[in-house]
Amino acid sequence: MATTAPDISLTPSAAARVAAIAAKQGKLAILRLSVDGGGCSGFQYRFGFADAVDGNDTVAERDGVRLVVDSVSLDLVRGASVDYVESLGGAAFRVENPQAASGCGCGSSFAV
Repeated sequence: MATTAPDISLTPSAAARVAAIAAKQGKLAILRLSVDGGGCSGFQYRFGFADAVDGNDTVAERDGVRLVVDSVSLDLVRGASVDYVESLGGAAFRVENPQAASGCGCGSSFAV
C-alpha cells in the first residue's frame, strides 16, 4: 500500500511543470523519482512519468500532481524537495537533498 508522508515534497513550480508536460503528452501527472548508482558523485537522480503508483511507493501530492518514490530510493532522498528551475543555463528539475554530503556541478548526482 502506498504511503503519503512528508518524507519528500514537490514545489509549486515543479508541480506546474509536471502538469503541463503530462497534459501535452496525454499522461497521468505522476512523476517518479528514483536513485541509481553511478554519476560522477556515486548516485544519480532519475525522473520519469509513471503510469500508476506502486504499493511500496511514498507519495507527495501538490495541486493534483503526484511525486512517487520507491522505498529503496526514499532512504537516499528522505526530506528532499523537488523543484523546477529555469535559468540562463537551461531548465531542469532539481532535487534539494539534505542527505547529500556532496554533489556534482550539474546537480544530477550526489554522494551520501
